[in-house]
Amino acid sequence: MIEIDLDAVMHNVREFRKHLPVKTQIMAVVKADAYGHGAVPVAQAALEAGAVYLGVAFVDEGIQLRNAGIEAPILVLGYTPPYAARDAIRHRLTITVYSEESLQAVENEAARLGMEAKVHVKVDTGMGRIGLAPEEAAAFVRRALSLPHVQVEGIFTHFATADERDKSYTRFQEERFAGVIRELKKEGIELPLIHIANSAGAIELPDRVYDMVRIGISLYGYYPSAEVNQRAVELKPALTFKTKIVHLKQSPPGTGISYGKTYTTSGTEWIATIPVGYADGFSRRLSNQGHALVRGVKVPVVGRVTMDQVMLDVGDAMPVQVGDEVVLYGEQGRERISVEEVAGLLGTISYEVTCMLGRRIPRIYLKNGQPVTIVNHLRPEPAE
Repeated sequence: MIEIDLDAVMHNVREFRKHLPVKTQIMAVVKADAYGHGAVPVAQAALEAGAVYLGVAFVDEGIQLRNAGIEAPILVLGYTPPYAARDAIRHRLTITVYSEESLQAVENEAARLGMEAKVHVKVDTGMGRIGLAPEEAAAFVRRALSLPHVQVEGIFTHFATADERDKSYTRFQEERFAGVIRELKKEGIELPLIHIANSAGAIELPDRVYDMVRIGISLYGYYPSAEVNQRAVELKPALTFKTKIVHLKQSPPGTGISYGKTYTTSGTEWIATIPVGYADGFSRRLSNQGHALVRGVKVPVVGRVTMDQVMLDVGDAMPVQVGDEVVLYGEQGRERISVEEVAGLLGTISYEVTCMLGRRIPRIYLKNGQPVTIVNHLRPEPAE
């Protein structure tokens, strides 16, 4: 199961609230099912702690939040295809626009519905993905402002290297974006929400964040990289990934473990099996190199990680039993396996590690150390 400490999520929002200028709003980015943590409970906790806006990648993610009764503003940060614009407008989602096609689709659907659609204009200052070229932005904003069913609420860009110690490229992006804002102001255009900073930008550049910051990975308690100033905000990881030992046996020397016999016992070893595998997001690349915590001791993964099960060498010094708790990511006793540690073994980043966690793993949401919600996607009825 996965435990999500909602108090940690709320703590992280409040840390940014203390760190940022008073007038700077916080967007909690809950795309990709809140980076694997669960979009609805995390969004609710973040809003309770002081976030005022939510960010998602796709329209359906925003509709999920609306269907859960969340009324806060929601920005669809990614591409909204023309056929999805109608649903976005009906559910009062704010749409990112950056092309004539996307803008006209929003205007057409809003007109058909007799509604006004909110949009934010995306400018590509150096990320190289969606967004207008800076030199096209002012004319595009003027065009959007001329449409009767479109309300241009904001304009934004995205940093590519703010999590790196060298801020030269970040400053280059800042200046390109600032040039767009200056040009708009010369024309008397002042939009309500200007935003540039992701988690790294908010941590590193709190005095240059405009009207709103978009907090993604740090909402969940992780720093964007080892190169950001970790003293600026004190983050608490919200996620613990745990399971139980379901089988335990003593294996004699020379016993092959798992597919391919990539691990062979060198002596008599106690091998524990846990009901987690790569289908749950515990990567096959952790075969013979990952670890788990059992009774406060770090023990190795042995043999190949299989789809649904993993084997551990629990040694012979501990009185391990079937049913004992096993922590894969998180703390147990004085030991800890961090998501960042796992990411390092996989040659990736913490974002991917949490996003890989499968939906068949039940999520238990805690407040004050007590369960408040249990989500089991395979059995969506409330758990008894």
